[in-house]
Amino acid sequence: MSTILDIAKLAGVAKSTVSRYLNGGSVGEATKKKIEQAIKETGYTPNPFAQSLKAKKTNIIGTIVPRLDSYASSQTLIGIDEQLKQLNYQMLISNTSQSLEREIESIYSFANQKMAGIILLATEITDQHIKAFETVNVPVLLIGQEHEDFHSLIHDDFNAGYEMGRYVLEKGYRKIAYLGVTERDIAVGVKRKQGFTKAIQEVADCEVRFYETLFKIPAAQASATEIIREFQPSIIVCATDNIALGVLKAAYTEGLKIPEDLAVTGFGGYDVTEIIHPSLTTAKFFYKEAGETAARQMVELVNERHVEKIIVSKFEIIERESVDNFF
Repeated sequence: MSTILDIAKLAGVAKSTVSRYLNGGSVGEATKKKIEQAIKETGYTPNPFAQSLKAKKTNIIGTIVPRLDSYASSQTLIGIDEQLKQLNYQMLISNTSQSLEREIESIYSFANQKMAGIILLATEITDQHIKAFETVNVPVLLIGQEHEDFHSLIHDDFNAGYEMGRYVLEKGYRKIAYLGVTERDIAVGVKRKQGFTKAIQEVADCEVRFYETLFKIPAAQASATEIIREFQPSIIVCATDNIALGVLKAAYTEGLKIPEDLAVTGFGGYDVTEIIHPSLTTAKFFYKEAGETAARQMVELVNERHVEKIIVSKFEIIERESVDNFF
């Protein structure tokens, strides 16, 4: 592969002159033609990432993600990346492996690398996050969590929870277990549960118990096994599809049939939930489309144009085999 030094030697100019030309600086017409001819002869292609970092204003959007082995995260990243490319921007990803300390470090690191903007796929917003956002002179957009002082794109977690609750009740279920996650995660741990609770409170004859587990399938399986043995619910409503997959595995291990002995629902709409048997009833969120919207909003912020403070992404209840009428 050709380098700037190769171009400089072939054109008979200094390396700094080639660099200045590539970065849009002032170069004489005769020198410009020599450099262009040398580039043509060598087939040199400049590295847009390196060019952007050297420029006063980059076209790179730093995107911080808590984990890469997540359907929601990967689909959101695909949406962001595809949309940014169409808008002539690039994405640089920092995976924090669910470490809040690394998340904060990434915010400062991206700012120091002159990112044009920062998108954070957030699981929680702490005082440290707020301090970092206020310290760095970079536009910030949150995905998944909401904060009144910062631009946010959120999923409609409360209404998704409410509609799932209504759906479960309409199917006739009254002995219900809700398997959620930590309330430090406001969107998944609080909003979904609040929406579901609101729906349940609209009827008088329900027996509902609330539980917490981790996002991982093995932890959900262990929690579900205990719930099945001690409570014997007719349905388990799960805060995520991954948790629902753990519940399905626990039910199978306990010798229960889905949905005859135990119904199960999730939230997310992961691809796998459609192809497993029985397929999973779920509240589908449109993660890729949300990523595309976030990318467009981020570019608007970078260019100092007006953006709504809160954008709410859509959802849809997908009815499948894991739930039946319970009468």
